[in-house]
Amino acid sequence: MSDHQAPLARVRIKNLLLRAYIGIKEEEINNQQDVVINVCLTYDASDAIDRNEISAALNYRTITKQIIGHVDGQRFALLERLTHEVLAIVMEHQAVTWARVEIDKPHALRYAESVSVTLESTRPD
Repeated sequence: MSDHQAPLARVRIKNLLLRAYIGIKEEEINNQQDVVINVCLTYDASDAIDRNEISAALNYRTITKQIIGHVDGQRFALLERLTHEVLAIVMEHQAVTWARVEIDKPHALRYAESVSVTLESTRPD
């Protein structure tokens, strides 16, 4: 085994602003609200660095489109469930070794800028 450690790239998708029906109160069920999604993930970037080709890199555009398709305009009762589902989308990509998803619901609480839920997952070796 070599002492050389594979270069882990840390990719961040920052402040993806979408709209969804989220919550359980009547006004939440009837009106879409902003949600702000932040994803941080790591993957082994050796091939991408060596080959310098898009086909060798993790396609974060694809991941972002999958998140948009799953969340935008859809209905969720709980922020925890939405966060779990977005994390599952990210972890479906086998190259991802670790991911953290934080989703904010702006103005969900009086006097607070937002409330957020964060979940993370690590792929077993």
